[in-house]
Amino acid sequence: MTAPTRTPERQRARVYAWAPPARRRPPVMRVLPNLLLGPYALSVFLITLLPASQAGKVTGVVDALASWIDARVPQLQSYALLEFLANVALFVPLGVLLRWGWPRVPWWMITLVGLAMTVTIESVQTMLPSRFPAISDVIANTAGTAVGGLLVTIQAKVFRRR
Repeated sequence: MTAPTRTPERQRARVYAWAPPARRRPPVMRVLPNLLLGPYALSVFLITLLPASQAGKVTGVVDALASWIDARVPQLQSYALLEFLANVALFVPLGVLLRWGWPRVPWWMITLVGLAMTVTIESVQTMLPSRFPAISDVIANTAGTAVGGLLVTIQAKVFRRR
């Protein structure tokens, strides 16, 4: 009888590299962003779909910011600038919450979620007499979602290096 021969796979020695255990986020930090998404989405839909007079009551902060910008920027430019920046700021939390709650989803896919949400809002606004849909809103809202997602991505990379 012949002895079994060793194949090249059997001759390779197994090498075990030590790696520190992966840092897991506490359970609250994994669940909290997903819990906050519901109230956030509801507030965005109320702000964007209520008649303009009622939405102004919901967002009193915007009036204060508008008067602050109005004092520093010419009247015609201030409204367009304020509206664009307000739309960006309104959707930054969406990008943050989605990226924080779904860390394995790339930021560009989160941006697509923001785009889909914005297109839905603007489509519904076409049917509302007191609302005026605009392409600039789609651009600003999508940019806000991308900024939020990128902020969390950058923050995560910075903390991983430490």
